[in-house]
Amino acid sequence: MLHVSKDPDALLVALADFIVERAKTSIKRSDRFTIALSGGSSPKRLYELLASDAYRLRIDWKKVYFFFGDERYVPADHANSNFLMVKKSLFVPLNIAVENIFGVNTSLQPADAATDYETRIRNHFQGKECRFDLILLGLGDNSHTASLFPHTSVLHEKHALVKEIYVQEVSMYRITFTAPLINAAHCIAFLVYGSSKAEAVANILKGPIKIDDYPAQLINPADGELHWFMDGPAAADVDEGD
Repeated sequence: MLHVSKDPDALLVALADFIVERAKTSIKRSDRFTIALSGGSSPKRLYELLASDAYRLRIDWKKVYFFFGDERYVPADHANSNFLMVKKSLFVPLNIAVENIFGVNTSLQPADAATDYETRIRNHFQGKECRFDLILLGLGDNSHTASLFPHTSVLHEKHALVKEIYVQEVSMYRITFTAPLINAAHCIAFLVYGSSKAEAVANILKGPIKIDDYPAQLINPADGELHWFMDGPAAADVDEGD
């Protein structure tokens, strides 16, 4: 489903409202809401909005459990850490309890960090299927999402829930959810804005299936909802009927 807003401000409000409703529904159903966050620059403003006076009292944050769809292989206090960005913009302002936050342990070697994170995810779901209530995703100009980058081996992973991958394009390791884990979610929401993303959006939603070129095409939940939240410029080459 496509949700197109006129500008980034309206887009962030639309997605924040969506998250509130998803959280309320999940908490009513199971007394918890398990969400995987995305990193990068686009979602920072979303997290700041959720922590603002307009939203902070609309969710029972004590019942929200936070994970990360991917992480850069840097220390947790590094300027490029997704964890640090979210800590500053969301966790600290809302005083989120540490036991509700599941960050990637980047003090381990990359492969061990991925294995450790998968184990912690499986433990959180207590032996049941690992299905997040909501996974937030971004989109790169090159059609990557999470750390599923073009022409990387992780795109073809069928079994692991979390994998380490060395991304030549950015010259660093990343720890990422794999497509099978993402696609198992109850709900997936992309946040995409800006004209620089329009070509990638069109390739993913309208182009031929070329997973290695357009990794975000992998995201296709078998038994869940897929939502695209975009502003007008990002959605310029698609329409709500696509």
